[in-house]
Amino acid sequence: MIKTFKDKGLAELWSSGKTTKIDARMQERILVRLDRLDVVTTLKELGTIGFNFHALKGFEPTRYSIHVNGPWCLTFGFDGEDVLQIAFEQYH
Repeated sequence: MIKTFKDKGLAELWSSGKTTKIDARMQERILVRLDRLDVVTTLKELGTIGFNFHALKGFEPTRYSIHVNGPWCLTFGFDGEDVLQIAFEQYH
């Protein structure tokens, strides 16, 4: 279940279904991924084709990434069954 957002634009998109802080062309793809993050109970459930789910190196605690579009990804932490500190970023 999604607990926290690192990015205010994502929080607004999640709560209202739209935001001016994120390119409108990516919002639907992001919402699909946020919907999935909200219902997963294990990281194994994120192995969906097109998500390119993987752990990021060099973070303690571990952060994870799922692909959105081009270099844009959602990055987040995972604690038990909770998704924490979700950010929308280019991390490459």
